[in-house]
Amino acid sequence: MSSAFAVGLLIVALIGPMALRTDARMLVLRIGAIVCAVGALLLAVAQGLAVALAGGLLVGLGGALMLLVVPLLLSGPRAAVRIARANAVSSTTGIFAPLVIGALDSLGPTGRLAMLLAVLPLLLVLPLTRSRVAPRAVHVVAESPGSGAPWGTVFRGWSRVVLAVSVEFCFVIWAVARLLATGVPAGTAALLGSAFPIGMAVGRTIGPVNLGRIFRPAGLGRGSALLPGGVLAAAGTLLVTAFDSPALVTVGLGLAGLGVATLYPIVLADLISIPGVSPAHLASLSAFASGTAILLAPAALAALAGVLDLRTAFLIPLPLLAILLLIHRTTQPVVRQP
Repeated sequence: MSSAFAVGLLIVALIGPMALRTDARMLVLRIGAIVCAVGALLLAVAQGLAVALAGGLLVGLGGALMLLVVPLLLSGPRAAVRIARANAVSSTTGIFAPLVIGALDSLGPTGRLAMLLAVLPLLLVLPLTRSRVAPRAVHVVAESPGSGAPWGTVFRGWSRVVLAVSVEFCFVIWAVARLLATGVPAGTAALLGSAFPIGMAVGRTIGPVNLGRIFRPAGLGRGSALLPGGVLAAAGTLLVTAFDSPALVTVGLGLAGLGVATLYPIVLADLISIPGVSPAHLASLSAFASGTAILLAPAALAALAGVLDLRTAFLIPLPLLAILLLIHRTTQPVVRQP
């Protein structure tokens, strides 16, 4: 599933500038929702590997198309706040996914049937995107690539997205496996694994700005919430790796989710607000960054677990967080009022 989503993101990153050239954002969003809904249906009812793989690929491609449009819909001078709020809603609703999967799996039916519940909200996207909304009265100055574009800044912004998404998906993909390694049943592991998305939902509800204020007395909230977020994520990582108790691993997952929640909205807002590059290209680069991270980071953790063990391999977020915090933002978006 994660590889399918990553491949979908990489494909979308290539076609993004062309797909969004005529400002067809709502059309791309509708197509993504339909493709994702079909994929979810196939995954839920698949009786063989071929159909399941096809469903996974469609979910990945459809999700990637929707993710391509989101940064453009939320761009502007307060992009980090808007992205955090949107992610807070998605993270909150996402809490139910592992809970429903774990409950169904524990009761007897396959947890895959929970994918059927994803079809309805995806179809509800269709009528919602048909309404015409007046554009905001704020515009970010953007130029086509090649006219003095700050590509060093773009590369740093892209790298930060790669690092933030890498940390997030190491937990998203391997949290339940880590809990299974503590000796709990599969259904229980799926239920306890919801601690990470719960932490993410709480962190994104608090928001990057408020998290920075909370930690300012300790000297961690000056300027950006990246530092306190990174510290919380690192502390959660240490709990997940230092102990073999399901309770402590669960606490570590929740703490890691709370910290990781602030990273993506900030680094994504930084990337899409870089002046001198068209928003469509920046949105495509964000999809490319996420696809790269999702494809490589969990695979690297799995490879390391094959040499050592999963518990030790879970230390991999620590160097990723350290590098992320070392890459400082060097530009601000250029905003003009019409």
